[in-house]
Amino acid sequence: MELRPILSTLCRHKITAWLLILEIALTCAIVCNAVFLIHQRLQRMDIPSGIAEHDLLQIKFAYIGDRPDAYAQAQTDLATLQQIAGVQAVALVNQLPLSGDAMSNSGIKLRPHQRQNSLEVASYYGQNLLATLGVRIIAGRDFQPDELIDLKTAMPALHSNDMKNLPHAVIVAQAVAVRLWPGQSALGKTIYVGNDIPLQVVGVMAQLARPNMLQMGAQYSIVYPIRLTATEGGSYLIRTTSQDREQVLKFALAALKRLDPNRIVLEQRTYDELRHESFQNDRAMAGMLVGVIVALLIVTALGIAGLASFWVGQRRRTIGVRRALGATRADILHYFQTENFLLATLGIALGMLLAYAINLFLMLHYELPRLPAIYFPAGAIGLWLIGQLAVLGPALRAAAVPPVVATRSV
Repeated sequence: MELRPILSTLCRHKITAWLLILEIALTCAIVCNAVFLIHQRLQRMDIPSGIAEHDLLQIKFAYIGDRPDAYAQAQTDLATLQQIAGVQAVALVNQLPLSGDAMSNSGIKLRPHQRQNSLEVASYYGQNLLATLGVRIIAGRDFQPDELIDLKTAMPALHSNDMKNLPHAVIVAQAVAVRLWPGQSALGKTIYVGNDIPLQVVGVMAQLARPNMLQMGAQYSIVYPIRLTATEGGSYLIRTTSQDREQVLKFALAALKRLDPNRIVLEQRTYDELRHESFQNDRAMAGMLVGVIVALLIVTALGIAGLASFWVGQRRRTIGVRRALGATRADILHYFQTENFLLATLGIALGMLLAYAINLFLMLHYELPRLPAIYFPAGAIGLWLIGQLAVLGPALRAAAVPPVVATRSV
């Protein structure tokens, strides 16, 4: 089919044609970026934590006032929890992977007096932490009992640089080791934190995800040999089997309440529930973006179909003349489909430029990665298909116009 009649017709309806082109362009730009954002959210929700997720329980209490016996109480609590049937390991921890909580963070330096940190990492600490989490040590060892330091001792020493009361060992995630010492063993290496406090790497763990800020290196984390108490913000973490979680949680709460009836329970949940709650905003945003995409595609399809129907009504006599001159139904159908394809192509080309501009804005202001090139052809194909399906009904009605319409008076 020659394009000249189609272009000639479109030139006589410039405003209407450009409105449809702009609608397709806006849809293309928004849909490409929205699909990319959905993909980013789904990837974020699938980040591995590095722990035995289905075997863990979390219990967190609130306390009123200071407790001088907090460390003795913590040891009693841990010993009591360990004696419950089905419990494999227990710990008091400062934070949990992917919890979405305010994160304890550390800046790592490779040399003393280094002006800027080499890496920012999540800081974990707690007695018996790695064994309870189920984190695998792939090189080196876990902390020795004599390396553990109480948080109440470490915090004042940190501000005064009292090296005797500060930890001297650290365990780093494999991602940290690879980033800081590529191609080398991290064991025995020294890192510096805070006011140039030296820590020797005694172990490398497979992976342990951050609590949040996952865009900044999801697996950048280290573990300090520091004990803490529930009054210092620690959570009781219990490892059991997935089938025993509900029963163990019930017995654990009862045992801890017997030891101290004045505790106020803040959290009592499985780690699976914690992870589900942590990503509820991501699921909500993904659902909202899906709704936006569906709405835009429906509006665009209705716009294409409505305009095509209007043009069919306006051109019935012209269509009848063409049929009388020998044009087949397939020719008429192909005419409208080609016309829509041209408009969609112009809209898609403009939409790709707009999509790229929107992505640059998101990269600049929201630290999102660059939009992959695959989204452009995928978006183009999708809009072409929607356009062809939307115009199919009006095009079939146009193809059904009989030649006798050409002989009727206007």
